[in-house]
Amino acid sequence: MTTRYPLALTAAAAAVALPLAAPAQAQTVEIAATGPVIELSVFESVTAEPDLVTIGAGVTTEAPTAVAAMQQNAAQMRSVIQRIIALGVDEKDIQTTGINLNARYDYDRNTQANVFRGYQVSNRVSVKLREIEETGAVLDALVAAGATDLSGPSFSIEDDEAAKQAARTAAVARATEQAEAYAELYGYSGVRVLAVSEAIQGSSPQPEMKMRAAADAIAVQSTPVQPGQVSTGVNVTIKYEMTGGPTG
Repeated sequence: MTTRYPLALTAAAAAVALPLAAPAQAQTVEIAATGPVIELSVFESVTAEPDLVTIGAGVTTEAPTAVAAMQQNAAQMRSVIQRIIALGVDEKDIQTTGINLNARYDYDRNTQANVFRGYQVSNRVSVKLREIEETGAVLDALVAAGATDLSGPSFSIEDDEAAKQAARTAAVARATEQAEAYAELYGYSGVRVLAVSEAIQGSSPQPEMKMRAAADAIAVQSTPVQPGQVSTGVNVTIKYEMTGGPTG
């Protein structure tokens, strides 16, 4: 008796610009499988040297009024951004990630009431650096330019397609080897692929770690930064049909 195992091969037809044409529909193709079916999920990752580092730089200011706090913050952040550009960073690699304005209050134990102290403004930018060896010097320069807190660095691979392909090839080879081993255990001589699905694990930066910094805390030498390696990988799920058996 032949058992049919549905294979999710879906073809999206292009829309036809004819008034009387019937609407295009996705079609599902079923492939007949006469042998047992096994489904394996295999993960493989590849490590590589990063070629991109992301850091965050922020400025926090306080003033009695909201307008004064915003104006002071804007002037200080402009100084930071100008310093980033002067270091050779392209403007497209500088992105504002958040601006916050909050009223500040202190709790008075004697009166048991909140006492208004002014306004606080924080402004942060994310910066991509393509010269990883300059990361330490850039961090020091940002503090000198007025940045009051830093975050990162987070290392990644800008174009990790080659690394993903290497991981994909390894995952498929390992899955096929395992499937063939199962087939042999059950008396079959081979396997054929029925379906494949993939999940990507990117090499995106890890969450940034904040570092508080003061302008007078700049080291004489550049802050040491070790990029190490980052990983990227794929998780491949393959459904096989056992073929050529049983031989036993």
